[in-house]
Parts: sequence; C-alpha cells; structure tokens
Amino acid sequence: MLENYNPPTDPYLNVIYQDDDILVLNKPSGLLTVPGKEAHLSDCLEARAQNQFEGARTVHRLDMDTSGLIVMGLTKYAHRHLSLQFQNRNVDKSYIARVYGKTQKDEGFIDLPLICDWPNRPKQMVDFENGKPSQTKWQVMERGDKETRLLLTPLTGRSHQLRVHLMSIDHPILGDRFYAHEIALNMHDRLCLHSKSLTIMQPTKKEKMTFDCEADF
Repeated sequence: MLENYNPPTDPYLNVIYQDDDILVLNKPSGLLTVPGKEAHLSDCLEARAQNQFEGARTVHRLDMDTSGLIVMGLTKYAHRHLSLQFQNRNVDKSYIARVYGKTQKDEGFIDLPLICDWPNRPKQMVDFENGKPSQTKWQVMERGDKETRLLLTPLTGRSHQLRVHLMSIDHPILGDRFYAHEIALNMHDRLCLHSKSLTIMQPTKKEKMTFDCEADF
C-alpha cells in the first residue's frame, strides 16, 4: 500500500506549540508518524521533528492518512510523563470526521470490541469473542446532502478505532481506502479524519493544557 509513498512537504513541519518539555504538531494527511521498515519510508513526522528539535520523541501516533494534533516529549522525563498520561487514559482527545450518509440520531455511542484482521493487515475488525474493548462517542456537527460532519470522542485508543466503528454503523469516513465503500471512497481525495483537540498535563508545570486545530476539509 505504501509503494508510492510521497508525503507532503509544505509545510515541512507545522508547529502548534513548543516549550522546554513538549512539542505539539499538526501532522498532515499522507505523512507517517514514525518511520516504516523500508528505506523509502524513512520520512516521517518524528524524523522531521528531530531534525529541528533535539530530543523529540513520539508519545502516540496517528494513522498515516489521518491529520491533526500530535504531542511529543522533548526530554526523557517529559516523554515518560506524557506516555503514562496516554497509557492511563488521562488525555482528552476529539476528532472531526466527514462520514457517508445522514445519521438518524444527533449523537450516539459505539461499543464494539476490535482485533487485528491478520490476513488483511493493517486492517482491524470487530470481534465479540477476542476483540479488545473499544468505545467511541459521536455527535453531529452538520448535515449535508449525502454526508454528515461528526465530532468524535474516543474513550479508548485502538488502532483504526474510529474508522472501523463508523464503518460498522454504516457511516464510513469519506476517502477511507481501507474501510469505505466505493461511493464514500470517491467522495474525497483524502481520509476525512482529523485530530482536532488535545488536552494533556504539562509535565513539569503540572497544568492542564488544551490545544485546538481545525481540519482543512
């Protein structure tokens, strides 16, 4: 799937915030968070950050096709502190998505356990026997003719969680090359999923900080 990897370079690195401990970036769609195993997949958000900020280390990831907010640690202490926040689910995150069709309700809750679909990696799938618990809240922001704009709040952080959950309720994300049917796939030239808001505890100041970044779709 990544033979023709050609990540965007303008801007090379979109810095939202930086202090002595943390670096907050807006990752573009089409750029890996961390390098792939093959040489042509070395360009990634982590490498670009390390070129400009010594010590920058990845704490969490976004799918290559997903855009939006990512925080990195700039010191070993900050990296560990942030990692524990994510591990213990003490971080608040919200996403914007454009999905196929019109939702009947104005809000909802998806509770479907997920597991890796090994023969079709990196795809994930719903598995009620062996899947890990996965929950997503959603709320309608705007309805169009053939689509709905949603605010998503993941309560867990499984791989491809938002993408599989929305596909499973018959509202796949527009432009999703893994999970969207042909109509939804062709309605946009990129995955319409964006990490919009991120709230963390600043590692040394011990203060809550919230960052917001609007989607470009």
